Amino acid sequence: MPSPLRPPFTLETARAKVQAAENAWNSRDPERVALAYTEDSEWRNRTEFFRGREAITDFLRRKWARELDYRLMKELWCFTEYRISVRFEYEWHDATGQWFRTHGNEHWEFDAEGLMRRRDMSANDIPILEVERRYR
Repeated sequence: MPSPLRPPFTLETARAKVQAAENAWNSRDPERVALAYTEDSEWRNRTEFFRGREAITDFLRRKWARELDYRLMKELWCFTEYRISVRFEYEWHDATGQWFRTHGNEHWEFDAEGLMRRRDMSANDIPILEVERRYR
């Protein structure tokens, strides 16, 4: 399914692409999120490396089973014609009720149809108190 937000990106379309990604990830719907990626999309997420929509969907199911009440904010950092970099923060709690804020960066590369063919992510988790949450 091609995206209406296709390269080459402008400031306006890059910002819209980042907002669309934030909205999709906040749905916590692995199947919906996976449709934004090419069939053979390559991912690095922290220490995990994998390829393809099925692996992406499996990863997201595991992620949101562990990261409860997940809420994400993405911000455009920079862009070129076919690439976008973002900074992000998200908050979640584990099964014990401990809240965390995760800070990180992602680098995205897109195909001509606007699907992401590569995602490279680095992040750190910081324990926080529930009253310190920013995203609800």
